[in-house]
Amino acid sequence: MSRYSFSKDVQVPVCGIPFNLDRDLLAARSSKLSKFFKENPEEDLSRLINDIPTTPQIFEIMARFCYGFKINFTPENVIPVSCLACYLGMTDSHSPNNLLNRALSFFEHEVVTGWNESLRSLKAIDNEIVLQQASKLGLLSSCMDSIINKALDNPLLLGDPIKHPSEDLSLTTLGLQFYEPIIHGMIQCKMGSSYIASNLYQYFKSWVVIDAKETDEDTSSSEGVSSNSKKVAIEAIERLLPHDRGILPCALLSEMLRYATVLEANVNCRDGFEVRIGRQLDLATVDDLLIPTEGYSKDEKYDTECVRRILKHFYQNITGQDQNGLDVVAELVEDFLGEVANDIDLKKNSFILLAEMAIAASEGTQRNSDGIYRAIDIYLNKHRYFTDSEREEICALLDCNKMSTEACEHAAQNERLPVRVTVQVLFAGQLHLRETITKEVAVTSSEDGKVMKLEKECLVMRKVIQQGYLSKTTIEKEKKNVWKEMKRKLGCISNINRRNCHVKKKKIHPR
Repeated sequence: MSRYSFSKDVQVPVCGIPFNLDRDLLAARSSKLSKFFKENPEEDLSRLINDIPTTPQIFEIMARFCYGFKINFTPENVIPVSCLACYLGMTDSHSPNNLLNRALSFFEHEVVTGWNESLRSLKAIDNEIVLQQASKLGLLSSCMDSIINKALDNPLLLGDPIKHPSEDLSLTTLGLQFYEPIIHGMIQCKMGSSYIASNLYQYFKSWVVIDAKETDEDTSSSEGVSSNSKKVAIEAIERLLPHDRGILPCALLSEMLRYATVLEANVNCRDGFEVRIGRQLDLATVDDLLIPTEGYSKDEKYDTECVRRILKHFYQNITGQDQNGLDVVAELVEDFLGEVANDIDLKKNSFILLAEMAIAASEGTQRNSDGIYRAIDIYLNKHRYFTDSEREEICALLDCNKMSTEACEHAAQNERLPVRVTVQVLFAGQLHLRETITKEVAVTSSEDGKVMKLEKECLVMRKVIQQGYLSKTTIEKEKKNVWKEMKRKLGCISNINRRNCHVKKKKIHPR
């Protein structure tokens, strides 16, 4: 611009960069500068004009316009140029066909008419002063309204990560200051919940998911998003996420819950994800409930208290007609108990509370106690250092009468169980055998003697145990052979009567 510099030049510093410009050319286009020059005709203005709220790049566009050069507007520069023109009073009332009118015309015809262009304009705003000015001019609301209306007309613009990927710019590229009000506006306009939820999950993946390369010293991702920004983002995502059942798989909700916990999001945020998982717990898998414990003292591998809260939310929302859901959740909780039982750090009290929770979940269903027994067996195997009294306390949870024949057979030979429990299992197993054989031989009176003989043996054994005549050593030695002997007496081993025996060996848990 030096060839246009005259004796009336004024130096205007912008962010430390000096611009030497002609006073008359600036005054011809800017009412603000014209008034300023008239009030200060002879003073050095370089120190007075130092608070123009813009960047050197945008100020240069304004200066080129004043010198008569052609201006190329883009979605990225039109908003800050409009804000600067408004600040300097570059309106048509001061000079015909001025900068502000040209910029706003481009914005109206080339930006808000397109999805990608509106997103590009919003993304380019990285200055708080420009943000405030654009808001006052109504440029922000115009952009956001345009985006909302276009999404309502074509929901696939929000994208579907699986079925319908969008080829346009993603809404998730926007910062939270624009993204949150846009999504909120879509919700108010009754946009489909599935599209909202899908886009929110994409936003979560873009702005919250922690890079595996991150360390404690460097908590910023490759995009420079700080941990605090991620925390703010996950809290906003939870607030915006619809509550419709099944709108996102439990696996994705669980993933977001884990990050909310890691980032120490507020209680409302974490509770919100737990409630959503609880409402569709019958659609979950065991992996969805394996939420790692976070914090400085990780006493246990998994957050069992979180699972208890999720289960509570499920029962608070269950209705009397959801019997199938009750059965599914009962099995899920048993499988979860068996999984966490492998945790060597799982405290006894925590296991007992979880087991009681699993037992309570089975109330009102037709489930047996095999799942509870399996979990107890795994837990005792992982914690062989437990004393007899501790093993007794854990096994007190087991209802031997509700165990299957196969489970009883396994337990009768299980050296990890206390003697008292083994005896209870033996009696329960004998009862199962008696019931089974009674059904099989009821048609023939010749077999009545076997049933009566079995009942007498059970009664004799019960009396002997009650009188304390069997020591622990004796029981440990003979319990492994009792099933074989019982089967032999009942004719289950001979080839002739094998067809009448339906007691099959089935390994309940690997020893």
